[in-house]
Amino acid sequence: MSESRSDNKKKSSKPIKPQIVGEEEENPRWYKATMFGFMLAGLIWILTFYISSARYPLGVATPIDLGNWNILVGFGIAMIGFSMTTKWK
Repeated sequence: MSESRSDNKKKSSKPIKPQIVGEEEENPRWYKATMFGFMLAGLIWILTFYISSARYPLGVATPIDLGNWNILVGFGIAMIGFSMTTKWK
């Protein structure tokens, strides 16, 4: 009779996720937003440079004139975002 009581015990309805050796946890929620934010910031930097005819963001209309180096700055910011995609899960 004690066996029938043990069969009636409630089992956890949550399935157990097996842990695989070497499996890493998922990224935090802010990681994706930061990654896409860097990519968009770089794109906006480059578009602003071209649309303003090299006056902004750090062009001839500002005290610090980077000139065409603005393109490299924009690509650098975007590449930070693209390099973050290698760690995205």
